[in-house]
Amino acid sequence: MDEGLVKEVNPYLVTIFNQVLNIEEKALKGSEFKDLSIKEMHTIEAIGMYREHTTSEVAKKTSVTVGTLTVTINNLVKKGYVERIRMDNDRRVVKLGLTNKGRLLYRLHDKFHRDMVKETLGGMSQEEGEALIKGLRNLHDFLARTQQTLNE
Repeated sequence: MDEGLVKEVNPYLVTIFNQVLNIEEKALKGSEFKDLSIKEMHTIEAIGMYREHTTSEVAKKTSVTVGTLTVTINNLVKKGYVERIRMDNDRRVVKLGLTNKGRLLYRLHDKFHRDMVKETLGGMSQEEGEALIKGLRNLHDFLARTQQTLNE
C-alpha cells in the first residue's frame, strides 16, 4: 500500500466522520427535533420505517446493551417518536415502531444521507464507483472486526 495514499485518505475520513456528526447535530438543534440527541436520532434510524423490531434487534444494530437501549427508548416514547407495540399473537412480545413524528424525522435524516451519497458518487464512472464500494466494504469489515474485538 502506498504510504502517500494512506496519508492523503486519512484526514478525509477523519474530517468526514466529524463533519457528518456536526452537521446532523446542528440540523437537529435548529429544527423542530431539537429535543433529540444524535444517539436518539440514530436509534430512530435503527428502528426504521417499514417494520417493527424487538429491543434486542435494535440494540444489536446500534451496538449497545439492551439495558442502555431501554433508557433511550423510554426517552423516545416520552418525546413521542417511538411506540411500543405488543404483538396480538403473543402479548409478551413487544416490538418498537416509529410514530408519525418519528417517521417524519426518519425521512428527513434519510434524505440527508441519500443526498450525501449522490454527491459522493457524482461524476464518477461505474469503475470508480465500484472502487469506492470496495474501499467502503473494506472499511466496514475492519470496523466490524474491531467492534467485535472490543466486545469480547
